[in-house]
Amino acid sequence: MQSFDKSADSKTEIESYHACIVKRDGTYQHKDEHLQAEHTLDVYIDGQLSMRMVCSPSHLVELVSGRLLTEGIVADASDIEFVYLCEYGTVARVLLKKKIALEHTNVDTVPSCCTGNKIFAAIEQLGRTYQPVTPRIWQPNWIFSVADTFAADTPMHKKTFGAHSCYLVKNDRILYVCEDLSRHNAFDKVVGCAMRDGINVKECFIYTSGRVPIDMASKAIRAGIPLLMSKAVPTDLTVELAKRYQLTLLCAAHPDSFTVYNDPLHIIEH
Repeated sequence: MQSFDKSADSKTEIESYHACIVKRDGTYQHKDEHLQAEHTLDVYIDGQLSMRMVCSPSHLVELVSGRLLTEGIVADASDIEFVYLCEYGTVARVLLKKKIALEHTNVDTVPSCCTGNKIFAAIEQLGRTYQPVTPRIWQPNWIFSVADTFAADTPMHKKTFGAHSCYLVKNDRILYVCEDLSRHNAFDKVVGCAMRDGINVKECFIYTSGRVPIDMASKAIRAGIPLLMSKAVPTDLTVELAKRYQLTLLCAAHPDSFTVYNDPLHIIEH
């Protein structure tokens, strides 16, 4: 996979704005507040607009390549000929090695997400069907180690209190940390970083800061990631999907405890 990144992630992710804090006792305080920058990226696949993403303006090529994998459009990085990002970082053009024919349509669907991300209906015909993931051995101390690191906070969240964070982990070693307005985007960015560097995500785990609805579990399963852990909680359908496709699901992961919702290898004895 080649990438042509003309913007080099030059846009700032955090902007400062003057604000006034009004307190209950009638006093007020003037200060500069840090806010996350909101960015829009249109993605064209083989010449057709296929995705519109509202995101933080960093790791945009990785976001695109990761999204292609977690949506089931590609099986791995070798399916992507190149990703070209315009100098303003607002348009990405993807050329796949295996050419596809998309139906032209203006109908779109909006996945469960905290931003205005859109996946156009034409792209849904490309997704691969789910295949069970191959579970991998894990150790409780690895989970606590990652939770300890996460508890120390991440740069954008520490400044804005509005960012979602995602870690890509191999055993107890954190390989990548990405932040974004959207937990879905942060997930795709760390996956894209691995694709960029030739790391097999099927040997890695994901830690996410956000809740885990079914579409987050779907991303992990499509990418072949064997273990998904979160600081937050899953939904009932997420647990059912994890059980069906052998995804290890660990949630409410904090420095003092975590909850096991699915454990295909029975690492923890119930």
